[in-house]
Amino acid sequence: MQGDARGCELAYKMVAERDNEKYSFARESRLVIVAKAKVWASEGWRVVITDQDGKAYVPPEFDQQSAA
Repeated sequence: MQGDARGCELAYKMVAERDNEKYSFARESRLVIVAKAKVWASEGWRVVITDQDGKAYVPPEFDQQSAA
């Protein structure tokens, strides 16, 4: 996992895929990454969030992740 500008590792990563496109984002905030993932999923992207422990979450599990 890549670090941010301050050199610390980002805890959450989101990957969104559709057709031949793929985007990834990394954030320290669980709430920000879950909100971003929900928006992308609602627009038809296949979205997966990975947490700091390497556990992956798909859209039906996003609410569990935001409540953690």
